[in-house]
Order: sequence, then C-alpha cells, then structure tokens
Amino acid sequence: MKTLFTARRAETAGLVATAAIAAAMLAGPAFAGADTTFDTALTQFTNFLQGSGGKIITVLSLAGGVVGLASGRFSLSQVAIPVGVGVGAGTGIPIVTSTVTATI
Repeated sequence: MKTLFTARRAETAGLVATAAIAAAMLAGPAFAGADTTFDTALTQFTNFLQGSGGKIITVLSLAGGVVGLASGRFSLSQVAIPVGVGVGAGTGIPIVTSTVTATI
C-alpha cells in the first residue's frame, strides 16, 4: 500500500517539476516600469486627491469630528482622524507614488 502512494507522489512531483520547467522556458521577459496602461487614470486620481477632492474629503472628515464634539462625547479620535486625513491627502499621495515608482 505504501509503495503505491510513494509511486503516485513521485509521479506527481515529476509532473509538477516538468510543468515548472516548461513554464520557465516559455515565459517571456518582463520589463518592470515599462507599462503605461494606467498612467492616465493614475494621473487623474492623483490630481483629484491632491486638489479639490482631497480638500473635500478633509472638510467632510473635519465636519464629522465637529458633529461628534457637539454631541457631547469628546474623544481624541474626533480631532486626530481629521488631522490624519488632511495630512494623508496632502502628503500621503506623493509618498505612495514615489514609493511605488521606486519599487517598480
């Protein structure tokens, strides 16, 4: 019984190894950073978040914090979250964009 399972495992391992070698031999070269498919969308989205969209998101977050403060329940997160959203919208986009560009 053990020899049958051992033979099947060896056969499966051989098939997997053959498929991996075939895939490696047939794979074409990959050029990281050469693809410009989504550049237009990335530019539009980045401009939106750094411009009026980021300001709107920050103001809405600040308004939510003010409403929370007006309701009588004070929490540090009601002040910290709008500040974090503003900082993220203002400086986070260039940091993420430069990190992704450097990685790719």
